[in-house]
Amino acid sequence: MTTPSIEKIGLVYDYSTQGEWALAAALELGRTCRAVLNVYYFLESPYGVPHDLTPANLPIHQYDRATLVQTERKLREHFEERLGDFEDVRFRICESGRHNRELRRCLLHHEYRLLIIPHLRAGSSFGNMPIEEFAYRFAAPVLLVGPDRQNQFWLNRFAAVVNNSRPLISGDWLDITEPKQLQTQPVL
Repeated sequence: MTTPSIEKIGLVYDYSTQGEWALAAALELGRTCRAVLNVYYFLESPYGVPHDLTPANLPIHQYDRATLVQTERKLREHFEERLGDFEDVRFRICESGRHNRELRRCLLHHEYRLLIIPHLRAGSSFGNMPIEEFAYRFAAPVLLVGPDRQNQFWLNRFAAVVNNSRPLISGDWLDITEPKQLQTQPVL
């Protein structure tokens, strides 16, 4: 079995403590693998979407150019000192509230080989499902960082293949197991 190399890392960023932990993990891994870091910031937080919301019922918001530019500037300024000597970083401000679809589109465009997501708390929503279920069902390597400490990492089955061949970074590694019950709503 061939182990995929990690040339590009996707990071879903929010301004939480766990978001900072996820950034630190992404930078460490990016330096180790000499990877590009693609940062995704959602204008509509993926963490607050109710589990019973279907994509058809999701309100669509239009953002003006000034809002997009201001949001990106704030994000870049926030990252500036945290990046240090890490230079190969790209930022994407995601307008779509359909978080799963947006991240899958970025995967199809080969923007990342590993997706890193802050894990705010056990059972928290991501999209319209529990974050653990999102990571389990996502068809690419996913690494959740947290929720309790900076070196706590949760891997879906695709990320576990990469990590088992050579540990990505040091920490406590836990497998994301299949949920006892999968949600029945369409995925956002």
